[in-house]
Amino acid sequence: MPLPFLTADRAFDTSDRTTAEDQAALPFDDHDEWRRPYRPGPWRVGAAALLLLLGSFVLMATLIIAFAGALPGAGLCFALALLVIAAALRLLRMGVWVSRHGLRRVGFLSTSTVDWREAAALRTVQQPVRWLGLPRTVQGQALMLVRGGGEPLPLLTDHNGDFLSRVEAFDRAADTIEAWGAQYGPVAPAVPAGGQ
Repeated sequence: MPLPFLTADRAFDTSDRTTAEDQAALPFDDHDEWRRPYRPGPWRVGAAALLLLLGSFVLMATLIIAFAGALPGAGLCFALALLVIAAALRLLRMGVWVSRHGLRRVGFLSTSTVDWREAAALRTVQQPVRWLGLPRTVQGQALMLVRGGGEPLPLLTDHNGDFLSRVEAFDRAADTIEAWGAQYGPVAPAVPAGGQ
């Protein structure tokens, strides 16, 4: 069941577009809010659902242990359940978020924010990418942000938890992020493969 209120691409799902404003690249009311310009993929949502299921089992075990009278064990179980639930919520939050102020890459353990003025280019490149974030690499596409200093920062890949087996969704997300960069920063337009 899609939950369009959770992501920024709800405007792309409407079928009765009648005005030119509705077809704009960035059809959002408030560009100051941080938004993920794509929906979380089924792999990410499935993993988070399994973690939440595990968390509910651990909470049930906490109740049983507490009723048995072992309060230190119940406290330890409760802390473990909170840790599992926090991990599931962080897993759902991972990804690329955009706003008028810049671009934010949220990882599992860290978050980095880049102001649009620091971005030199956004490019989709063919390169070896990690499969579902694991050490195994496969040939794929990656959206790279090149900063002013020339250091590339990988943002999205077509083999991560959001875009595995969803090439059209990867292309749409990459185009949307490039549109944000073109509107709010000195990001150079992407050069097509083989172009000058």
